[in-house]
Amino acid sequence: MSIKAEYLKLFVNATEKAAYGASKFIGKNDKIGADQAAVDNMRNEFNKINMDGKIVIGEGEMDEAPMLFIGEEVGTKKGQKLDLAVDPLEGTNFVAKNLPNSFSVLAASEQNNLFFAPDTYMEKIAIGSNLPKDLVDLDNSVEKNICLLAEAKNTTPNKITVCILERPRHNKIISSLRKMNVNLKLISDGDVSGIIYIVDQNSPVDMYMGIGGGPEGVLAAAALSCYGGQIQTRLVLNSDESIRAKKMGIIDLKKKYNIDDMIKGDVMFCATAITNGDLADGIKDQKEFYEANTIALHKDAEINTIFKNKHKK
Repeated sequence: MSIKAEYLKLFVNATEKAAYGASKFIGKNDKIGADQAAVDNMRNEFNKINMDGKIVIGEGEMDEAPMLFIGEEVGTKKGQKLDLAVDPLEGTNFVAKNLPNSFSVLAASEQNNLFFAPDTYMEKIAIGSNLPKDLVDLDNSVEKNICLLAEAKNTTPNKITVCILERPRHNKIISSLRKMNVNLKLISDGDVSGIIYIVDQNSPVDMYMGIGGGPEGVLAAAALSCYGGQIQTRLVLNSDESIRAKKMGIIDLKKKYNIDDMIKGDVMFCATAITNGDLADGIKDQKEFYEANTIALHKDAEINTIFKNKHKK
């Protein structure tokens, strides 16, 4: 069974309203205000939709987040049972400082078809479409993964581009990549969009690797599932997080998750740009309306498009 087609435009509307709420804080150095506006607007739109929805990846646990918390029920309870992964504002720093590539993001699946990832760090390696299955692996060396990808693409490592978060924890990986003369796209935040680079036709990025947020890993996997890309992940857990993960039903804490483990069946993905960026233009606030650009994907319907919508204020 697939997600009903009419939900896609409703979800696009939800991310666009969230993006508009956050856009009012662009350049104001108010991360909290921007995030709250995005959360409020997204939740308000969700509760207008005829669905029996549940947040499986959200703003945190119920005692940490007043809205869009993990386990929160949304919608009118009259429609299809859906699980939702949300990041109403990915790139809070980008909005606060008026930097590119901030988004409002969501993914939706049928009930129990999204990986229920705890809000922890996650190792990730991702590549694009039309490549041999299980080509790369987290347990391979950096050098081996690069060589495998280069060989599959019939090229050399110096023609490969890797996107990675610029963090001290990645210094060793970055050093290895530089020794191989691999091209680097270093990003400061926003690893959902960082992973989407690998399937964007206008981007030179061939691979994403490194440690980022677990919820963002699931959102990125939803997008890659629609594009036919690949991702492998593994949770990075401290002792307290290990206890939480076990309570959530995760038995093997060292398990590697491939895309089919994270996204089962049909999925929808929406990402509305807040600030201008490489993948889409941000919110344009006009006098009586605002314009929004949303990457919208529906796996079973094979929809891969950018909606350009105008909304009255």
